Amino acid sequence: MASVTYEHVYKRWGDVVAVNDLTLEVADKEFMVLVGPSGCGKSTSLRLLAGLEEITEGIIKIGDRVVNDVPPKDRDIAMVFQSYALYPHMSVYDNMAFGLKLRKVPKAEIDKKVKEAAELLGIAQLLDRKPKALSGGQRQRVALGRAIVRNPKVFLLDEPLSNLDAKLRVETRANISKLHKRLGTTFIYVTHDQVEAMTMADRIAVLKDGILQQVDSPQNLYNYPANVFVAGFIGSPSMNFFDVTLVEESDTGKLYVDGGSFRLEVPPDKAETLRKYKGRELIFGIRPEDIHAADFTPPGFFQVPMKATVDVTELMGNEIFVYGLTGGKQFIARVDPRTSARVGEEIELRVNMDNMHLFDPETEVALV
Repeated sequence: MASVTYEHVYKRWGDVVAVNDLTLEVADKEFMVLVGPSGCGKSTSLRLLAGLEEITEGIIKIGDRVVNDVPPKDRDIAMVFQSYALYPHMSVYDNMAFGLKLRKVPKAEIDKKVKEAAELLGIAQLLDRKPKALSGGQRQRVALGRAIVRNPKVFLLDEPLSNLDAKLRVETRANISKLHKRLGTTFIYVTHDQVEAMTMADRIAVLKDGILQQVDSPQNLYNYPANVFVAGFIGSPSMNFFDVTLVEESDTGKLYVDGGSFRLEVPPDKAETLRKYKGRELIFGIRPEDIHAADFTPPGFFQVPMKATVDVTELMGNEIFVYGLTGGKQFIARVDPRTSARVGEEIELRVNMDNMHLFDPETEVALV
């Protein structure tokens, strides 16, 4: 198996910079997910590694080998695309065996590898079928099987679940994670779906406009986002943001986040670090799951009261999404399903300020 290294990689098309100074190291056997909105450069970064696009500047290594000028077929990678790209006139067996036949692999070895991969993916009973006789999930497993039989150093997966329905996506997501553990191979997975990224990755690389924003474990990205973009992109529903001023109460020395229509006390353990920003206008971020209904607030955190008018409610079964209004600004709270929240009424909330975030409005970089 092998690690993958991007060193100051650029990809330009005329004036358009699709990948901008990408420096990233993917460890051997790691499951790395590249995530970001459409047009952020994640698929282009994958295609540069695969050799399907030419690098404008920089170095890409697979293991210790620089592959900038190595043809795709000699890079020892296997790629699974969003479109399954199966040959419609061939059986499942022949689709999976085709790449090995081109490499003149002995027939007995091909048969062994195809049947092992089919067993691993639970499609052994489908080997004689044509792609048109398969469901979307089965076709995706055939595409994965075609990659597995090659036993590559690196698997590249470009939004492989996009064409599946919601239930099948959850199942296939779990199957790909199991597959990674069983194969012990380096996986690089591209998606715009942050739920896929959070549930599958060892580490996540977040991109925006071709620029790498942050690389870290899913939990650290969630807890310690580096900037406003990462904070808003990771988490569902996304983080709430408010324009605030950090103010100090003269008689007590307590710090408050002042949003005009609300005033929330900063926990004492954060106050000393943030005191140097008092009087400044900042961006305050709080996740929906850190805003609770007053009657159903769990213990064990620094909770601060806040009032809001209920604008919309969405009952999700195990929770309610309450869209609240404060000072004309809408935000989302994830509250206990027993909460009584009627549209147009005022609701009493409790904010978990232990999990507050503050960002510089000019640079959008996290301060806490």
